[in-house]
Amino acid sequence: MEEFINKYSGEEVCSFLKENGYLDSDKTLVVATGEPINILSTGNTNYSTLINLKRVNKIKEVDEFFKAANSVLSDGGRFICCAEIMGQRKKRILKKFPFPFNLIYFFMDYILKRVFPKMKITRWFYLWLTDDRNRVMSRPEIMGRLYYAGFKEETQERINNNIYFFYQKDKEPVTGEKPSYGLLLRMKRIGKNNKPITVYKFRTMAVYSEYIQDYVYDHNKLKEGGKFNEDFRITRLGSIMRKMWIDEIPMIWNMFKGEIQLVGVRPLSPHYLSLYDKDLQELRSTVKPGLLPPFYADMPRTLKEIMDSERRYLEQYKKHPFKTNFRYFFKITRNIIFHGKRSS
Repeated sequence: MEEFINKYSGEEVCSFLKENGYLDSDKTLVVATGEPINILSTGNTNYSTLINLKRVNKIKEVDEFFKAANSVLSDGGRFICCAEIMGQRKKRILKKFPFPFNLIYFFMDYILKRVFPKMKITRWFYLWLTDDRNRVMSRPEIMGRLYYAGFKEETQERINNNIYFFYQKDKEPVTGEKPSYGLLLRMKRIGKNNKPITVYKFRTMAVYSEYIQDYVYDHNKLKEGGKFNEDFRITRLGSIMRKMWIDEIPMIWNMFKGEIQLVGVRPLSPHYLSLYDKDLQELRSTVKPGLLPPFYADMPRTLKEIMDSERRYLEQYKKHPFKTNFRYFFKITRNIIFHGKRSS
């Protein structure tokens, strides 16, 4: 086992795994494969540790591989995998080629392997050229895929030019839903009468980010204004889009469908809604959510202030719907246009 790890990944990786006790159990399986069948064919479903030395980037069907890993581990078993994340790939490319060819190569690599896979009109070309291997992946995407497959994080370690993900089997993989991958994001939100609705936005986060929302909250909590603190899921371009409200444009379709109105409380995810007081959850369920929330009228800073702001709006709206929305609309637009209030 140690000889195999040394040969495939180097002495530093082997030493780390050995010193931290990951190689102690006789129920440890070490492989270097990208094929789920190579794990499933062992016939064992009670491994305590599964270590795959092959980079996740080189695995064609990542989700299926992670699900296969889940199926051969005992409850609480460890899964260890590695990847070259996007930032590491950029440094490697820029170092490998001389200026300015390194910038040209990196730009073309980014367009082909980050942009093309997310657009239906170009995805076929990406698949034809790469066979969906040697993926460019971000850290949030890999984490999201692991949580989607039923794992939870223990730790992450940077060893040599890879990041090693140490995860624990927590539950069965998610079934019955397909994560959105393209530029148009479909998000499950709670609408009127607690009815689930699909809200459309332009993507501002890494793919599979929705599956690590609980993780971000548990580790980073909320910052002033009620957003998640240090939300590493948001991309650089996504941050710009949020500040310019570009990501909100597709929600107009939700207005045409009658699921939301122009002014109203934001449609929230089940997890975020669970942070609210029970009475406010019930009050929220009696009205349609909106595109322009009362948040931008009052600019609250804490979750309690956000709840108080929404409660005031909803109580006024229940008495005078048209008058309340008319007044809030002008207050919100004034704050956005003249006071530069933006999303983050």
